[in-house]
Order: sequence, then C-alpha cells, then structure tokens
Amino acid sequence: MHWLDIIMIPLQIFIIFFTWYYFLVGFFGLWHRKERVFEVPSSRFALIVAAHNEEAVIGQLVENCYALNYPRELVDIYVVADNCNDNTAEVARNAGAVVFERFNKAKRGKGYAMEWLLEKLFALNRKYDGVCVFDADNLVHPDFLKVMNNRLLRGEKIIQGFIDAKNPNDSWTAATFAMMFWVVNHVWHLAKYNMGLSCVLGGTGMCISYGLLKKFGWGATCLVEDMEFTMKALAIGIPTTWAHEAIVYDEKPLTFKQSWVQRKRWVQGQFDVAARYIPVLIRNGIKRRDIRIVEGITPLLQPLFLIVSTLFLLVHDVTVQFTFILHYFLPLSITGMFTYVQYAIMAYILIRMRIGWRTWIYLPLYPVFMLTWIPLAFIGFWDRNKREWAHTTHSRSVNYKEILKQKGIITDPDDQVNK
Repeated sequence: MHWLDIIMIPLQIFIIFFTWYYFLVGFFGLWHRKERVFEVPSSRFALIVAAHNEEAVIGQLVENCYALNYPRELVDIYVVADNCNDNTAEVARNAGAVVFERFNKAKRGKGYAMEWLLEKLFALNRKYDGVCVFDADNLVHPDFLKVMNNRLLRGEKIIQGFIDAKNPNDSWTAATFAMMFWVVNHVWHLAKYNMGLSCVLGGTGMCISYGLLKKFGWGATCLVEDMEFTMKALAIGIPTTWAHEAIVYDEKPLTFKQSWVQRKRWVQGQFDVAARYIPVLIRNGIKRRDIRIVEGITPLLQPLFLIVSTLFLLVHDVTVQFTFILHYFLPLSITGMFTYVQYAIMAYILIRMRIGWRTWIYLPLYPVFMLTWIPLAFIGFWDRNKREWAHTTHSRSVNYKEILKQKGIITDPDDQVNK
C-alpha cells in the first residue's frame, strides 16, 4: 500500500458515500402527493417579518398577505423594522401591519430581530396556532396558509414551504440562483420528506407551532438562524417537514457580488452550527434510536464535503504514479458519472417548473455558478468564527398579482385568484 493510501482511501470513502447518498436520495424527490383536500380554516396565524431597510418591497408583501385565500380574522401581520434608517416602518404600518421598531447595533442580524419580535408577540398574550416567517422581499402564494393549516392540523410542528423565485429572468446570477433552489427543493427537501427524514428550514416560507416556540423559545441567533433552529429542534426529536405547495417567491440576488456575500454568510454559519450540533445529533440520535436525528448531520457536512473532494482531486492530479491512478481514478470516474445523471434530473425538474425561455438561456452557466461554492467553502471555513451580519439589499418591487399571472395562477392582474 502506498503511504498516501492512509489518507486518500478514507477521503475517497467519504466522497463516494456522500455522492452516492445524494444521488439515491434525489430520486425520491421526483414525485409528490398534491394537497388536494383542504381542512376548514381554523388555525390562527401570526405572520412575522424581520426587515432592515426594506421600504422598496415591504409594502407589497403586507398587501399580498392580506389577500391570501384565508379568513382575514385568523391572520395578523407583525413587522420588526430592525435598525432601519429608511421608511420601512412607515410603509409597513401604512400597509396594515403591526410594526415594532428595534435599534440595537450590538446584536445585529435576522436571528436577533426574530427573537426580539417573538418576545413582543408572546407579551401580547394573543392565542395563535402557528407562526409563519417571511422575508421582506417575498411574495406568497394564495393557498400558503391553507396548506399550513392542513399541516398543523395533522400534528406537524415545523414546516418549510417551497422557496420559488420572483425574478429568475433579471440576470444570469438570479437565474442560476433560482435553478439551485428549484433543484434543492425537489432532490433534497421533497425527497427527504418522502423518505420520512427531516428537512431544513430555509429562513423564509416556514411555519412553526406557536406552542412549540413559546415553550422552547427561538434561541437561534447565528448567521444561519434557520439551520440553527432546525438542529435545535431535531436534537430533541422534532423534525422539519416539507410543504411542496406552500410557495413563497423570493428575490434572488441580481449580481454575483451580492450572491457571493450572501452565500459566504451561509457557509460560515453552517460550519458554526456543524461544530456545535453534529456531536449532539449523533449522541441524541443513538440514544433515542432515531435515524432522522443522526441523518440530520448530512446538510451540516456539505461544505466539508466540498473541501475534502477538492483537496482529493488536487492531490490526485499532482500524483503521476500509475498505481495511484489505478487505485483512485476508476472509483472517482464512476462517482463522476452520477453528475451527468443529476443534470438529467435537473432538466426534468426545470421542465416541470415550466420556466420561461429566458431562464433556459442561462442554463449553461449553472455549472459555473455551482463551482463557485468551492472557494466559498474554504473561505467560509477560515471565517467560521466571524459572526458579522451581511445584509442583502432588495429592490425588485413586484405586485403579487404580476407574479400570479406569470405563474398562471390568475389570468388577469385585475381579477381575483381564479385558479
């Protein structure tokens, strides 16, 4: 055995396991059971939004939320204008939301803002069944609350909805970012839900049991507060479920620089959460004999997978010994073949999404965009202990009826929802 085998064989086992696992899981995301029967609306919802300098988009979201296919008397909208120096609070208040203004330069970021807003909500002593979280730039499908009402009545406690894009044609970055979300929604979240495993919260379009929040609190204030709360709940045996037809339309970054800053924050946060929760999930999963808890470490290992696989390929490429190539080239090639199948699956998903021709034009740039995750993984690992929040500016002001017409949900922007 070559001395490098001591290092390279374990690395290759790790790479092959992850590649094959992702590949096999993905097939379970090619189908879903539609939410055809809706229970009578009975759940009372608090819709909360953490907004920092979002005057350009917050009004459209509040207007949209009041127009959902759900009894108005069962819905309240709360906005925290967090460290704003624009008219976010005024715009949200004029649109009909209950607005709280927060100023705290020491504790910056969405996690802190949500925790502060939830404490205000609990102090109001109003009865709710679910808390839905949106970002200020979002627009929401008319049936979102109907689907979440169904899920709460089934006993689900933490539910993530489908994160779609409201601006996939604005730039190549927005298009490839949207493609990434479409694929992940199917071959990861939907797939794991179909397998009975836990999904991961996505920061927006999510619904959490009010009783659960009041009992355990939010307590997630790192750079990826959504993933932190997911793991916090999963560690005590509460999985995150998936609602494929509870759709939110998210504004994707217009420029590559914006996407870089946002994704770097995500990777930093993943390493932070991984260091704190992987041991807990493994220990509690074994103790409870619950495979869902142990399997929950897989999304936390994604950046590490990129680092390990990249280092493996670099060492492989600089090694010219025939025996080394014989040991590693064939298994790696077999693993690489799965990539082509994954792109075929991706094309199938995009066809089902009925994306416009403009988005198809950007498809060849998708592999380029995905490769940029590699340097981000290394940089994110290096900066994993930094917790400075980086705000993503949103400026794509779109009326929700325009989105509904674009998606074929209504036929005329002046009509009520007719489909």
